[in-house]
Amino acid sequence: MSFLSKVFGGKKEDKAPSTGEAIQKLRETEEMLIKKQDFLEKKIEQEIATAKKNGQKNKRAALQALKRKKRYEKQLQQIDGTLSTIEMQREALEGANTNTAVLTTMKDAADALKAAHKHMDVDQVHDMMDDIAEQQDVAREISDAISNPVAFGHDIDEDELERELEELEQEELDKELLDIGPTADELPEAPKTELPKVPASTSKAKSKKDEDDEDILREMQSWAS
Repeated sequence: MSFLSKVFGGKKEDKAPSTGEAIQKLRETEEMLIKKQDFLEKKIEQEIATAKKNGQKNKRAALQALKRKKRYEKQLQQIDGTLSTIEMQREALEGANTNTAVLTTMKDAADALKAAHKHMDVDQVHDMMDDIAEQQDVAREISDAISNPVAFGHDIDEDELERELEELEQEELDKELLDIGPTADELPEAPKTELPKVPASTSKAKSKKDEDDEDILREMQSWAS
């Protein structure tokens, strides 16, 4: 047991407060010291007013007021130093508390990730991806097989269809050519006016001329024989 433990009754060391509790106590101390600052500043103003009031009438009272003002200013200066120390300590604790929270969160995330990967293996993942790719290929082949018209139309001769189509086209062409000529309705009507009559003398003269030509022809044939 140490000397200090003997002096203070040998009490066991108390459990250290958490960072949150320490930060809260430091903030309470800061608030208390700030209130003490405000009180001292008001007291200093009062002592200055007393010194000014008794400067000509009661010099002793004025000097006593200035002495008290000096003591208050010294206390105020000490409080300023204490506040600075407490503020730095509180900021350090807040930073440590933030770091602790961040590290705790990161550790929890790492543990969760480790637990998630506990039953997973890289080789198993690769095998699973290969199985997925294989099943996709099977599904694609099934779709192609379903969409292919098996046993529908394969017993038909394509050449025969081509010849039949050519015959139909030729028939259609012949029909179009026949339809091009004029129909009975499109023929011009016969003239309804009577033709001029040929004089009888002219007709007889033409008959006589024909007979002469035949006689000449027969005579030439006899000479040739």
